[in-house]
Amino acid sequence: MGLISEADKKRLSGLFERQFKDDVRLVFFTQENECPICSEISGLLDEVNGLSDKIKVEVYDFVKDSDKAKEYGIERIPAIAVVGKRDYGIRIYGLPYGYEFKPFTELLLEVSRGETDLSAENKRKLATIKKDAHIQVFVLLTCPYCPMVTRSAFKFAIESDHVRVDMTDIQIFPNLGQKYHVEGTPKTVINEKTDFSGAISEDLFVQQLTIIQSTPTYYG
Repeated sequence: MGLISEADKKRLSGLFERQFKDDVRLVFFTQENECPICSEISGLLDEVNGLSDKIKVEVYDFVKDSDKAKEYGIERIPAIAVVGKRDYGIRIYGLPYGYEFKPFTELLLEVSRGETDLSAENKRKLATIKKDAHIQVFVLLTCPYCPMVTRSAFKFAIESDHVRVDMTDIQIFPNLGQKYHVEGTPKTVINEKTDFSGAISEDLFVQQLTIIQSTPTYYG
């Protein structure tokens, strides 16, 4: 039995057929015998692949295909790069399921279109960001507040050439949870300097991005 219900498959297939524009590539990095959850992720991606002929799944071995991993900036597995007409710098470290499945499917639509539903004002503010911003959103798949933050971060990466986003499941990467002092989810870290916990609105999130030159927060 798959992870996606038949009702959701039917709904998503129809939605993708109506709204997809360009192809979306799901570039999945795994490693045989070194990633227990990778088989589950592979199964989910196969199901998603069957929802639209515009969804393409590529699978690479993290070690054997190290050049490809380097090309996409992948330093750990499991990892999924979500790529549309161009690479928006969106990476998912873990299984995009549970509360994160809906943001994942919405991300596919927006990557296919190359645009989001961000307000004109927030798009204007994002356009003022001239230095690169690396957003890390740490989540748990059982966290009902995490999707609000991951959705915003994904949108920012699509709308701004200077923003890249990692969504990381700390249950799979507890070492990163320790490094960044994640005591609750969601937790967001920007450029290793600015961090905040909890769900915030897109408006407040954009404000955080505009102050990425603020006094650094040091970890360790």
